[in-house]
Parts: sequence; C-alpha cells; structure tokens
Amino acid sequence: MAQGQPTKVKKRKKSVLKRAAQARERADVNRANRTRVRTLMRRLRTAITAGDATAAGNLLNPTMSAIDQAITKGVLHENTGNRYKSRLTLAFNNVKAKAAK
Repeated sequence: MAQGQPTKVKKRKKSVLKRAAQARERADVNRANRTRVRTLMRRLRTAITAGDATAAGNLLNPTMSAIDQAITKGVLHENTGNRYKSRLTLAFNNVKAKAAK
C-alpha cells in the first residue's frame, strides 16, 4: 500500500472495522518510528561527512538507541538494523581517528 493511503474496508462488520482502525494506528506508529530513525541516521551521516567528530559523537548513542528500538518494535529487521549500526560505527571511528591525528 502506498504511503498515506488509508486502509480500505469492504465489509461493514464490527471486527473488520476495528481491525482496520488498529492497522491505521499501527501504520502511524511505524511511520513515526521509521522517520525518527532515518532522521537521526541522516544527522549522524551529515556530521560524519563534515568531519565533525564531536557532533558525531553526540549523535552516535541516540542513533544506536533509536535503531535498537526500531528493531524491537519490528520497524526494522534485526540484520538491517545491525548493518546500519556497524556501518555508522565504522564511519564514526574513521572520523574520530582522523580528528585525533
């Protein structure tokens, strides 16, 4: 289903309407979690590409925490989240090493 499209309900049964409402609420929560993770990752990547080790260091823990929460909530698959965390950590370590020189 495309983003922002409401859940379509053909049957007018109480349980069907309730399930559709739950699906809409769940979609909103999932979208918020996914957006939060993507925003934090974008900010961290921006700090890393700018070479700002202190800003990247301040953003690293909240980003990792948001990725872990997204994995727990089922927004991200575990392997996907772990891959993101690994790549971001490697990039941060490279920036930190360059800043130390």
